[in-house]
Parts: sequence; C-alpha cells; structure tokens
Amino acid sequence: MNLRSHRIGRATGIWLLLLAITALTAWLGSAQTGRDDRAVGAAIVALAFVKIRFVILDFMEVRNAPLTMRLACEGWVLVVGATIVLIGLW
Repeated sequence: MNLRSHRIGRATGIWLLLLAITALTAWLGSAQTGRDDRAVGAAIVALAFVKIRFVILDFMEVRNAPLTMRLACEGWVLVVGATIVLIGLW
C-alpha cells in the first residue's frame, strides 16, 4: 500500500481551508451572542480577503508568476482589504 497515494494535494488542502473559512464566516454571521456587529462584520470581511488571497495565489496561479505580478496582487489584497475593514470599523 502506497502511503503517498493518501496525501491530499495542495489545491485540495486549500479548497478544504476555504470551505472551513466559509463555515466560520457563516457561523459568525448567524451567531446571536450580543457581540459588536461592526467587529463581526470586519472579521467576516477580513476572512473574505484571506480567501481572496488564496484564490489569487493558488487557483489563478499567481504564486509562481513573476515577482512584480505577485507583489501587485498581494498589495491589492492588502490595501483594498485593510481599507474596507477600517471603513467598516469606523
């Protein structure tokens, strides 16, 4: 029996991580615990941008792209994500 055949690939692992983050955001959005709605909303948006980063890097194959393209994509995720989260908290 080959143990290597039971390992999951990188894409499958990231897909499972994306599913877990989706479940977490669904739970955060539906949980009625008296938390600050702005903080919960900001957390959900931040998690969405974590997912966007994984999709860009791994499913759009930017992880192995030239450095300038990767930096541009990483910078876009960071700037736009942080801006939206800060506006939501403000």
